[in-house]
Amino acid sequence: MPRIKTRLLALAVLPAVVLPGLAGCSDPGASAAGASPSASAARNGVVYNTSPEQNRIRAQKDPAAAAAVPAAIGKDGKLTVATTAGSIPLSFHATDDKTPIGVEVDIAQLVADKLGLALDVQVTSWENWPLKTQSGDFEAVFSNVGINKDRVKLFDFSTYRAAYMGFEAKKSSTYNIKGADDISGLKVSVGSGTNQEKILLAWNKDLESRGKAPATLQYYSSDADTILALSSGRTDLNIAPYPSVSYRENTRDDLKVVGKVNAGWPSETLVAATTLKGNGLAPAITDALNSAIKDGSYGKVLDRWGLSQEALPESKTVTEANFGSAQTGKTQ
Repeated sequence: MPRIKTRLLALAVLPAVVLPGLAGCSDPGASAAGASPSASAARNGVVYNTSPEQNRIRAQKDPAAAAAVPAAIGKDGKLTVATTAGSIPLSFHATDDKTPIGVEVDIAQLVADKLGLALDVQVTSWENWPLKTQSGDFEAVFSNVGINKDRVKLFDFSTYRAAYMGFEAKKSSTYNIKGADDISGLKVSVGSGTNQEKILLAWNKDLESRGKAPATLQYYSSDADTILALSSGRTDLNIAPYPSVSYRENTRDDLKVVGKVNAGWPSETLVAATTLKGNGLAPAITDALNSAIKDGSYGKVLDRWGLSQEALPESKTVTEANFGSAQTGKTQ
């Protein structure tokens, strides 16, 4: 049976916002699914602050890390960072529908602080960050980017979180997703050009080679559209970064996590800050992350967003030269 792909609406590029060194963040947007004020703790005990007033955790400048920033990048006094602002609690728009917030922005803030630079956040689409990083519009990407063999040909990486994908379904479902056989014949929503899409395409290929029905992959333009399709029964499953599906399980009454897989399946990978290959910025970001890990600010940020289980004991620089040996790491 041939693989069926349903494509809906392309993502639009969203405008940008500058975050001065000591200021909060502001601008662009479309709300991610489930973005609503959280006055009480979710089922996992986390009180999610989705308001524009973030009181973000800050860090002190690390002179050694700051000295490692290439002159061409540091001369304007800013670290220009891209994020996609479409998925809670990774990066998303606050309740004012314009301020980008989330763990990715918080980690980027720590890095900018450690490097002695102001944080300049540019909100973009997932499809656009690679080209705009290559063109120099973005100096780094903090947007749940997983390292893979294709990306290391164009970019360098500084690891900062474990990388898992989660399957979610309606709470009334009985799915238990562990491998290809468990998605046979189901309708599964997935982001285009993502590691999770690569996993599903590989699983479908395996199913077809054994004469089994592949999953129907469905594509939506936003988290909100994806979750509406799932909750209304138009899709059976959604695969997305594990922090996002876990957030929804803990803050909604109608969805639950029904499976978990490493984002680098069949190998392992990590989430990393992404920079242009060979421009020299990655080692400085790695130093900044390790400084934040050492002083505890990194751990506080992950705790704040309920992601302490994805903490790494150290950051490593991953390039095409050391890919396959440097990027895997145990969580704390």
